[in-house]
Amino acid sequence: METARFASLIAATITMGLMSGLFYGFAVSVMPGLARSSDRTVIETMQRINVAILNGWFMLGYLGALVFTGVAVALHATGDGGRQALAPLIGALVAYILAMVVTARINIPLNNALEQAGPVEQIKDMAAVRRAFEQPWVRANVWRAVLCTAALALLAWALVLHGQGR
Repeated sequence: METARFASLIAATITMGLMSGLFYGFAVSVMPGLARSSDRTVIETMQRINVAILNGWFMLGYLGALVFTGVAVALHATGDGGRQALAPLIGALVAYILAMVVTARINIPLNNALEQAGPVEQIKDMAAVRRAFEQPWVRANVWRAVLCTAALALLAWALVLHGQGR
């Protein structure tokens, strides 16, 4: 049981780190870089990113952070020992679920609307499409970055507590 607890905690921390880093990277480099670009560049680039990101490596991090953190919570809540890390694990799981809610309720619908605008060559008012997409998407992404970073910090704390409880 101890090995499973520790392995799930490590896997949760790694996958959460991947998600935190992805959202942080968008917040501090990708979107600020695109903000300095033309409407066409923003729309075309984000349309391509939204297609490219749907791959197995992304899904491993995105779903893995949820599954591994959930497994870590379950394993630390059952059996003897492991309870000292339970509070930060639950906090990490809640923070990540909130990040997933932001993704599902804001970022994905904005991505879908951007895709439905059609190829850039056929968009008549690129400035309007960009305005409807960019700022709401950036704000939501910052929230995802903050929530995932908080979840990562809580998982790091859980690792420390787990180590102290051994």
